Amino acid sequence: MKLDVQTLDAKKAGSVELSDDVFALEPRADILHRMVTYQLAKRRAGTHKTKGRSEISGTTKKMYKQKGTGGARHGNKKVPQFRGGGKAFGPVVRDHATGLNKKIRQLALKHALSTKAQAGSLIVLDEAKLAEPKTKTVKDAFAKLGLNKPLIIDGAELDQNFALAARNLPYTDVLPVQGINVYDVLRCETLVLTKSAVEALEARFA
Repeated sequence: MKLDVQTLDAKKAGSVELSDDVFALEPRADILHRMVTYQLAKRRAGTHKTKGRSEISGTTKKMYKQKGTGGARHGNKKVPQFRGGGKAFGPVVRDHATGLNKKIRQLALKHALSTKAQAGSLIVLDEAKLAEPKTKTVKDAFAKLGLNKPLIIDGAELDQNFALAARNLPYTDVLPVQGINVYDVLRCETLVLTKSAVEALEARFA
């Protein structure tokens, strides 16, 4: 498929031929769902923790005699029934990450890119560079290009002036090409790739 290349001034700067193997697949919701679930589970800290009965500090002396009190039979104050006792079946520190085959992860990214391409939410920029880090310059450029909640993917190295200027804008993300991921691609309203990002992605999937 062929797309026009634009500049930050919303002017045409030629065109680029996108690989059908990367940008023209029929999106599969099941693969995208698996990948998003994998990503969100992987980033969970898993540091939630409550103390169990064996971890509570306290006496193990029998509270009162077994019979004759008219109450329930208890032998330990650290049981979950009492205030200050251990938590029964509480959360423990663990890793929430699940496994997902590398081929599936790569395929999911292709399907995410294809989703944006089919929806007409993909823009190719000549380059994402500024002479100075001015947020107003980026904001005006986005207005000319009609961008809303964009994800900008540049080459291996970000232009620092552009990255500094864009980070002040709400709902705007700027990532190097190695940081591209399915969740952010699907979450953004418009995906913006620079020419160097397109070349890097096609080389990655070659």
